[in-house]
Amino acid sequence: QVQLVESGGGSVQPGGSLNLSCVASGFTFSSSAMNWYRQAPGKPRELVAAITSVGDNAIYADSVKGRFIISRDNAKNTLYLQLNSLKPEDTAVYYCDEPSIGRGQGIQVTVSS
Repeated sequence: QVQLVESGGGSVQPGGSLNLSCVASGFTFSSSAMNWYRQAPGKPRELVAAITSVGDNAIYADSVKGRFIISRDNAKNTLYLQLNSLKPEDTAVYYCDEPSIGRGQGIQVTVSS
């Protein structure tokens, strides 16, 4: 059974940090490029970051460049997203995604004072 399970979300004040994790199972994680998406209420889905299967290259949305870091540990079948210098506009549900399989259930990130 293919599963992507996100964790690590929550509520933080502006300027704070969070670390999201996504544990994958049921497919060959180490062969898959992976993505983090987010979707805020009333807004379209946004690709936040993407990483190659071996983790040697990553791309970021302009809105998060320099603040977020995507990484992975193929030995643990886990994808990460480090969120730094958070802003209220980062508030959204964050999803990990494998392009040919789909996404997890999502995790809420709320940035508010």
